[in-house]
Amino acid sequence: MRRDRGGVAAVVLGTALTGMLAAVAWSRATAGSIAPAAPGPASEPQPPARADDGAVVVGEWFRGARTLDLAIRSPVLNEVGRVRLLLPPGWSPSAARTWPTLWLLHGGPPHAGGPSGHAAWTSHTAVERLTADLDVLVVMPDGGRCGDHTDWWNHGLGGPPRWETFHLAELRQILERGYRAGPEGAVAGVSTGGRAALAYAARHPGLFRAAASFSGPLHLLHTDPGRLDGPDLVRLAAEIAWPGADWTRIWGDPVEQRLVWRQHNPYDLAGRLAGVRLYLSAGDGSPVEAVARAGTSALAGKLRKLGIPVTLHLHSGGGRWETWERELRAALPLLVGS
Repeated sequence: MRRDRGGVAAVVLGTALTGMLAAVAWSRATAGSIAPAAPGPASEPQPPARADDGAVVVGEWFRGARTLDLAIRSPVLNEVGRVRLLLPPGWSPSAARTWPTLWLLHGGPPHAGGPSGHAAWTSHTAVERLTADLDVLVVMPDGGRCGDHTDWWNHGLGGPPRWETFHLAELRQILERGYRAGPEGAVAGVSTGGRAALAYAARHPGLFRAAASFSGPLHLLHTDPGRLDGPDLVRLAAEIAWPGADWTRIWGDPVEQRLVWRQHNPYDLAGRLAGVRLYLSAGDGSPVEAVARAGTSALAGKLRKLGIPVTLHLHSGGGRWETWERELRAALPLLVGS
């Protein structure tokens, strides 16, 4: 493991959505951060959805016919968190039914390349078209500048940012209480978001029925003194996102706090993935992708030894959004199948 590497609108709304907008669109002024929704027929305003700890939706924007952005004031982030939703056919906030969710997680700076965070998937892929006819609520949350999607260790003190808690406690409760999300879900991610997708499925048994990783570093603790390795990627992502920041705030030192790292390392969590439908893919051609490929292969091998089924696709190329779009298309039947 080497330590000497540097860090590398308008609101759109068609007439077909007028009735939907009357039921959902509203705005709440908070520190000037909330854009008003487009006007619709007069309706009784709905109270904002809240989580148990007080996290609350403070703004909504329609960005397209079925694309809805939320701003959530979050105690565990100590800031406003963002999430983009793709609404399924027939969706309404007052519907008598709920919809299963498909969570799509973005990656970190080494794989960023343009808009990231909650806008990454819709900015770089045709996910809106790919999911247009699917009976799922697509959830694309921000997971931090590093794309770590985790509760930071902060030298044992805990505290913000706590992205995993934001996603799987606060946001999940808000979606179930205000946006007709059901209890069943699947999760997928690219790069560091792929690691998070597998870790989320393992760390929260029963929450996700399927999980997929595209170019994810799935064995963080595999080290190589002569090449880029798992700990290097964590450090690299942090240093690019937060120049000069202490990257060990995330999980500590990979040697001294090895237990903390293992608790978030898909390879070490493999046994907890029993019963989850799994799709893993990685390419080649770059040092970052080589780390993902090695870790993906190692995890797939361990899963098979444990008798846990896994779909593995090792391919040429990778580390690009066009590749990840192709992999999402291939994984969708597994992710949304019954």
